[in-house]
This record gives sequence, structure tokens and C-alpha cells, in this order.
Amino acid sequence: MTQAPTPTADTVRRLVRTLLRDSPESRAAAPGAAEVRPVAEGGEHSTWWVGTRHVLRLAPDRETSLRQRRELRLRDLARPHLPVAVPASVAHGDWAPGLTYTLDTRIPGGTADEHDVSALGEDDLAGLLTGLRAVPVRQAETLGVPRAAPRSLQALRRMAAHCAEALGQADEFEAARLHQLAPPAAAQLAAQPGTAVLVHHDLKGEHLVVAADGRVRGVLDWTDAAVGDPAEDIAGLALAVGSPAAVRAATLAGYGARPCLRGLWLARCDTVIRLAARLEGRDDSPLPLLRTQLRHAWEAILLERVTEFREDGTDGTDGTDGEGDGEGGEEAAP
Repeated sequence: MTQAPTPTADTVRRLVRTLLRDSPESRAAAPGAAEVRPVAEGGEHSTWWVGTRHVLRLAPDRETSLRQRRELRLRDLARPHLPVAVPASVAHGDWAPGLTYTLDTRIPGGTADEHDVSALGEDDLAGLLTGLRAVPVRQAETLGVPRAAPRSLQALRRMAAHCAEALGQADEFEAARLHQLAPPAAAQLAAQPGTAVLVHHDLKGEHLVVAADGRVRGVLDWTDAAVGDPAEDIAGLALAVGSPAAVRAATLAGYGARPCLRGLWLARCDTVIRLAARLEGRDDSPLPLLRTQLRHAWEAILLERVTEFREDGTDGTDGTDGEGDGEGGEEAAP
């Protein structure tokens, strides 16, 4: 098997010079726009700032290239439905045989890791969740967006319980806090049929563009998008902006108690499992980030103290958790 090339600064500069010469938009940019520098949060892309107006993302392998091609089409589909910005590609193609790149517009602002989200920013997040529900599922699937089966909260809780004990011994977490989610409650918070929507599936802090005034200006990196459980995006917001803000945004978007609580507990279990994996050397994520996410996810919310579930499996709210998926209420994949 041929080893995929590793992009270097010289690789990026050569590609940028070509794009600046061939792109009408780039030709109009200032002479200094060709300056390139790496972005610290590269994820699975090699990501570079290009001047002050663009960001260049190079896929490192063929699987990521396939997802990047799909992302370009999905962003165009989702953009009209969302109240926040989605990056637009001003140039895209192959930077090496079979390996793609996209030169995207840069959305001004920092990240949710750098700026707190304001009350108006929570409205922006509510609009994001509402817009994702409005994206036609069938059209997204036609573009190749996969279906993601809902995760078992019961199984996740069992994994988290073991990890919580290890964190307790390391003085990182009070293991008894996980007892707030009893096994019967985990079973009641299973994903409901007919609720699949387009989910970003990676709404962590670095992918939320937040202005200094706390408004959410954009959402980055749509390569992990799927048709699936909306609680996954609520969980992502809990990690990024805290559980109270995430639940308030989801409630404003029309979600009832069940998906809100499900998202809350997905986030809580995930943070316990990931921090334990990091301390055991099985995860290379930065410890400060994992500890911040743990703190965000375990912030208390009023909803978990007052919500009761009826024996028929519905919550005691106004029934707004029976949302469809943008195309007539298709069910999530089994």
C-alpha cells in the first residue's frame, strides 16, 4: 500500500500560490493574503490559516477525502436552513492523488472554548438545532450522509460506572454522582422512534464560532454529520457551553424533557469515560479540555430534578419531544 504523503509548509505554499493565482476572489485579496500558518486544532485534517480570510483543509487519507467531498455538498444543503454561518468553499480539488482539499472562507470570531455564549447566543444555538431539524433527511441521505443508530444509554452508563470508580480513586470525580442516573431511568431515556434528524455530531467548543459579545456566528467541520439521534447534538452543546445553556437552547428549539435529559446523560457518561481513558493512557486529548468538558456536562439543571416519566414511557411535558426528522418522521436505523 502506498504511503500517503504528509503535507508540509512548502506543500501548502505551493498550493496556495496556485489558488491565489486562479481564484478571482483571491486575486482581489491583499498581497499578504498568501501567508500561511498551521491551525493548532487540526483534528483529522491538516488545517492552515491562509491570510486573514481563508482556511485550507487537506484530507490526510482517502476515507477523510470521501467525507470531505460529502461535506461540501451537505453544507450547501444545510446553509439555507441555518441562522448561523456555514463555511463556503472558494476552491476545492486534490492536493495529492486521491486526497482532497478545500479552501474555505473564514468565519470571524473565536471559539466556544475562548468566549462564553450569551443569552442571545443561546438563541442562536436554538436556531441551529431548529434548522438542523428542517434539513430534508432524504436529500441529505442522497448526498451520502450516513444513518447513525442511537447509542444505548444503558450500556454507556455501565461503562461510565466502572470509569467513575477509577476517577474516584484518582480524586478526579465523585463516583456516587453517577447514581443520579438509575438503570430504570437510563432505560426510559432510550431514543424514541421517528425522531431522526440531521445531526452535526461533533458540536464541541472548537467547532462553534463565537464572537466577543457571546453571539454564535458559525459552525465548522461537518465531516461527521449523520442522520440520527438529536440528543447527540444536545450532548455536544453540553460539553461546549455547559448543560444549562444546552438544555435551554434545546428547549427553545422545541425539544421536550426526554431528548434534553438523554443528551445531558450522554454527555455526562462520555466525559467520565474519556477522562478515565486519558488518565490510563488510552486517549491523547488534552487533560485541561477533558476536565473542562466534565465540569460543563455535570453542571446541575432544574429539569433533571423535576421531570417524571409516566409508565407509558412519555415524559410529563407538553409532548414536544415527538419531533419529526424533516421528511415525514422517518425512524432512525435499528
